Amino acid sequence: MISSAITLSHPTGILRGTVLLPASKSESNRAQIINALSGATSTLDNLSEANDTKVITNLLQSTADELNAEDAGTVMRFMTAYLAVTNQHKVITGTPRMLQRPIGILVEALRQLGAQIDYLGQEGYPPLQFKGIDRTKEYPATLQVRGDISSQYISALLMVAPLFPQGLTIELQGKVGSRPYIQMTLSLMKHFGVEGTFAGTTITVPPQKYQSNQYTIESDWSGASYWYSMVALAKEATVELKGLRSTSFQGDSVIATIMEHLGVRTTYVADEVVLTKTDTAEIFSFDFTDCPDLAQTVAVVAAVKNVAVEMTGLESLRIKETDRIAALQQELQKIGGDLEDLGEGLFRVKPATSITNNPVFHTYEDHRMAMALAPVALLTPITIDEPAVVKKSYPRFWQDLEQLGFAITPEEK
Repeated sequence: MISSAITLSHPTGILRGTVLLPASKSESNRAQIINALSGATSTLDNLSEANDTKVITNLLQSTADELNAEDAGTVMRFMTAYLAVTNQHKVITGTPRMLQRPIGILVEALRQLGAQIDYLGQEGYPPLQFKGIDRTKEYPATLQVRGDISSQYISALLMVAPLFPQGLTIELQGKVGSRPYIQMTLSLMKHFGVEGTFAGTTITVPPQKYQSNQYTIESDWSGASYWYSMVALAKEATVELKGLRSTSFQGDSVIATIMEHLGVRTTYVADEVVLTKTDTAEIFSFDFTDCPDLAQTVAVVAAVKNVAVEMTGLESLRIKETDRIAALQQELQKIGGDLEDLGEGLFRVKPATSITNNPVFHTYEDHRMAMALAPVALLTPITIDEPAVVKKSYPRFWQDLEQLGFAITPEEK
């Protein structure tokens, strides 16, 4: 998808078909870091085709003195911990937006553990220079880390924790966000031989060695969420999504529960789920603290279906690929809706009232904005700017839409 914009529509609004989802980049990126820490002897099947995973694959194999994480937050954070504990002398940088995303909490934690890391630009932000790790002193076996920050900081520390002589205990301070992603990290660590405990707000990982193993990456539940939203907005629909497990490490599998309120029934069959339409609720509320990547999807569907949804737990959306709250507000207003800020962390979706005005949606260099807005095309033709942003997590997204009957016309501006 090389055009700067596309027009997207669906001639019937009826969806029938099967989708082979991309593999989870969350699982892929964690598994690759763990594999590298264990000597790169494990067999990892079905790695994600997402650009983030391609980036981390290349960086782990690179011999260059400067590494570019591009726009991948997981790559920047996981590689920061990896470079620190493996005693490397390198620089890591990223896109202009990445250099605006904070990393100070992770760097400070690693410094406490002996890592020598300097900022090459603004204090608390990439790019970072690594000067090895000082192992001549005693370092704390317990760290206090804020729980309301990106869980990627915590996962980065956990994956390197067993390499320290005393292991590591992390005491999470305050509200803990994205807890399922932390649990995913611990589950994958366990699969590769490292045991940890997560009790209350304390995570403990004793000193251990990773063991080689085989692992098949599950399909991406975050990617599945966009098909849930399409089924919700379709006139009629039966869509099969391949490669998903009923017992998943991925926190975004909660989309199956959320979408029951928005008119989608989930049926688990072997290694897939089957999505069909069902009744829609008039009102519900949900805390997205543990699954912030689903917020855009739910907000768009709720606005279009005139479902009064109250949303909390959106704090981390401000520091994603873009300010996702501001971006949602801007784009929902184009179809008469809004994401109203009621204060004290509470947001309410305002119904869309002008869906048939052929809106032009901006993506803000954010893959999830593009995919969350795409299902609106089931009701009216829409234009999406910079559609190539989906390569970050779901490179085949537009092709998969075409296979299920969407019409896509490239436009050059």
